[in-house]
Amino acid sequence: MALALERATSLAHRRPGGDRMTAAAARRDRIKHAFLWPAFLLVLLISLFPLIYALTVSFQTMRIVPPTPPRFVGVQNYAEILQSARFWGSMWTTAVITVLSVILQYVLGFALALALHHNVPGSSLYRVTFLLPMFLAPVGVALIARMIFHPYLGPVNDLMRAIGVGNVPFLTEPNLAMAVLIIVEVWQWTPFVTLLMLAGLQSLPQEVFEAARVDNISAWRRFRDITFPMLLPISVAVVFIRLIEGFKVIDTVFVLTGGGPGISTETLTLFAYNEGFKKFNIGMTSALSFTFLVVVVVFGTIYLALAQRLTRRYA
Repeated sequence: MALALERATSLAHRRPGGDRMTAAAARRDRIKHAFLWPAFLLVLLISLFPLIYALTVSFQTMRIVPPTPPRFVGVQNYAEILQSARFWGSMWTTAVITVLSVILQYVLGFALALALHHNVPGSSLYRVTFLLPMFLAPVGVALIARMIFHPYLGPVNDLMRAIGVGNVPFLTEPNLAMAVLIIVEVWQWTPFVTLLMLAGLQSLPQEVFEAARVDNISAWRRFRDITFPMLLPISVAVVFIRLIEGFKVIDTVFVLTGGGPGISTETLTLFAYNEGFKKFNIGMTSALSFTFLVVVVVFGTIYLALAQRLTRRYA
């Protein structure tokens, strides 16, 4: 049967009609590539040129104000960054805000997804309500949070005064300011985790859960032994996305605290912004950006290696 099919195919290609079909397909391929390659090369040029230029500038001293001509200094910018206590402080601040907020986002998002998946009363309304913070601009969310936690006019401090605590310096005390930033990040991005985890829950095969109920397995064991292991791949992806996005946080910090008090809440991206747009130190800013890129790549690689080991354990 296979031999006859192969012979028929070869005969079709030998016929004039088969040759015409092959020529038409080749012509379509040429037309397709004629449209694709210019667009691909243009996108590649637009993407690569800023990266290559920024990498070149990172090995130079260059200032806009006061204007100074570029001068090649090698890895001096990178050496200054690694010796800077401010850099290590901003990296620690970024890691604390990102890791704590993502852990809370995942736990709360998973819990909400489970509740919505089991059709709690009013779940249709909750699905819409819970997604609203995700669609708001981070700057707008930060402005709202700044008004809520205002030391004199905010409703949170009104409540504190009502219960006899007095005004609490939420945005001017380092630990409280960090807590507020984490709360804002959790409030805005937990819906993202909820949405993806809910999609994962709804894609699970229901036959497994029905068999577990027939065997009288408790809800906790169903979650521990069935739901969580089956959702582990999507959990790894969701947490990874939120970690990468969390490391780039700047707008919320810029509006709420400006990196203060002092530099206690300054993140890596805000540090680079201050170097570039306040000190106009372009060479140092480019070096900071690539150092930040290396930090994110290393952190992401370690996370994926650990996640892969965890996934294999539950496989």
